[in-house]
Amino acid sequence: MLRRCLDLLAPALERPGAVVVDCTLGLGGHSEAMLTRFPEARLIGLDRDKEALRLSGERLAPFGDRATLVHAVYDELPEVLDRLGIPRAHGVQGVLFDLGVSSMQLDEADRGFAYAQDAPLDMRMDQTTGISAAEVLNTYPPGELVRILRAYGEEKQAKRIVSAIVREREKEPFTTSARLVQLIRDALPQAAKRTGGNPAKRTFQALRIEVNGELGVLERAIPAAVKALAVGGRIGVLSYHSLEDRLVKQVFAAGAATTAPPGLPIVPEEYQPRLKLLTRGAELPTDEEIAENRRAAPARFRGAERIREDVK
Repeated sequence: MLRRCLDLLAPALERPGAVVVDCTLGLGGHSEAMLTRFPEARLIGLDRDKEALRLSGERLAPFGDRATLVHAVYDELPEVLDRLGIPRAHGVQGVLFDLGVSSMQLDEADRGFAYAQDAPLDMRMDQTTGISAAEVLNTYPPGELVRILRAYGEEKQAKRIVSAIVREREKEPFTTSARLVQLIRDALPQAAKRTGGNPAKRTFQALRIEVNGELGVLERAIPAAVKALAVGGRIGVLSYHSLEDRLVKQVFAAGAATTAPPGLPIVPEEYQPRLKLLTRGAELPTDEEIAENRRAAPARFRGAERIREDVK
């Protein structure tokens, strides 16, 4: 959905001196496209993964000082802008999020994100900090594991899977993904394995979200990004599962609604919406995009424009 992202951001980024933040830099594909299409724009790219920063830095080197790359989680956006000397009063003209795990992380076997290949159960996007997926599996109480699988993976068979995990970890701690995938296959009833692709998918998603604190980070990051936008600035968010999309939808809907008490004949300025929605619901990838990149299939895209300053 790259072209749709660029088209949505274009009215804001075609202005001279525009600043755009790629909050999920990854390998720099979106950033390269924005710097190319909007030759007067300056880009700030954030990523918690140091290897992604190294590789995207090589890719974006031809753009020189138009690209500033920062090792940071995207909920740290306000602090990053402060450090870079971008006044909050002025704001930025564009913000882009491409959520979830990056293709690089999926394709690197030793990161443990992919359930299709055996690897150490790590799943940390920043391998310099935090606990691994193996530690979560081996140390969390059963009730907490059930909660994670249900809340973050929407896994209906969470109790059955966790019971099997607890039995197995008492024999030997979990270290690799293949053992977990086989355990999940063995634990699920036949009916649950007939639909929805790989039966380990939901458990791996839940573990990844827990290890990286993704939903908590996103709950802070989307409102912070909206607040960082200048009037006329635009934000686009690509999400890949319903939990992410729901959070984005809620923030955008709240920003696009009036906060006036019901029954006022005239709505004062301070109660007027701050955002204008630029997408009708969540836009989906086309069949052609899915055929070109099957990982795009679950993508959901939402966009909004800042139309009013916050009331001081």
